[in-house]
Amino acid sequence: MQPKFFLILFLLFNFSIVSAKEYNLVKNDTVQSDTVAVDSVLTDAQEEVIILWTEKNAVGVNFNEVAFVNWNAGGNNSIAANFYGNFERNYKKELLSWKTNASIRYGLNAQEGRELRKTDDQIMFNSTAGYRTDSTSNFRYSAKFNFKTQFASGYRYPDTENPISKFMAPGYVFLGIGTEYTDPKEDLTVYLSPVTQKSTFVLDQNFANDGRFGVTPAVRDEEGNIIQKGEMVRTEFGMLLTSGFSKEIFSNVKLDNQLSLYSDYLNNFGNIDVDWELNVNLTVNDFIKASIGSHLKYDDDIKVQADTNDDGKLENLGPKIQFKQMLGVGVVYEF
Repeated sequence: MQPKFFLILFLLFNFSIVSAKEYNLVKNDTVQSDTVAVDSVLTDAQEEVIILWTEKNAVGVNFNEVAFVNWNAGGNNSIAANFYGNFERNYKKELLSWKTNASIRYGLNAQEGRELRKTDDQIMFNSTAGYRTDSTSNFRYSAKFNFKTQFASGYRYPDTENPISKFMAPGYVFLGIGTEYTDPKEDLTVYLSPVTQKSTFVLDQNFANDGRFGVTPAVRDEEGNIIQKGEMVRTEFGMLLTSGFSKEIFSNVKLDNQLSLYSDYLNNFGNIDVDWELNVNLTVNDFIKASIGSHLKYDDDIKVQADTNDDGKLENLGPKIQFKQMLGVGVVYEF
């Protein structure tokens, strides 16, 4: 990984150095300014505390372990661990709001007689600023920023010589403006942006030369020599619709649904990129939690490759639905 990327991530995840503090404003009949330095102690009747910043932090690890000793049915010893962290900062003052969250996930599986394998890998950063025209409206004008990539190289196991993805290969950035609806009773948010720029980064020249993840491939001569290198960035302009819904469906059982739909105006408009996560989180106590989840993705620009005729070359099989299912029980620390 390049040091400059670690620097970028360090800055993103540590934006909370300032916002982690709760900024309290004190209002009374004699004070007119929004920001006030109070030297004297006010009585309860004179004091009203307004919290502008709120925060949520959670780090945890899910484990899965199997061990055999003289087990007649057979099997391989294995252990799996999935590490994750979620960090959220919310700002709200009168008609203005700003919500920012970052999440990281990384999972590994070790099985007897087999190399260490990656099972999960994600870096995600979201930031949404909104403004309401009045205090009773459930709609707000919004600007949204979203960034996604991964930590380490990915492989089509058991082949560990030829990576199929890397850090910032791909990396995705969405930037747009639109309107957002928030349900006053349910934890439901719907965001529609008719003006969204999507940038796909493939910061590996070999991947870029092959035209992976939708970037323009290299120009080659008849002998296969590169005349012009492949582009490392692809920019699209289109429409984005996202929806987030959370609800406690039973006691200590919470459903979380996140859906993102994107269509490019300039390239095959109506063809929709789908990113859908559905998770059910079960709380045992303050530290022990379980989760069941699924993640479905479809992107017409991501072409599945496989060696179908054993000639050592990968054939392009076109876009395919990507699906992942997860089940985990582990320890969570919230602060």
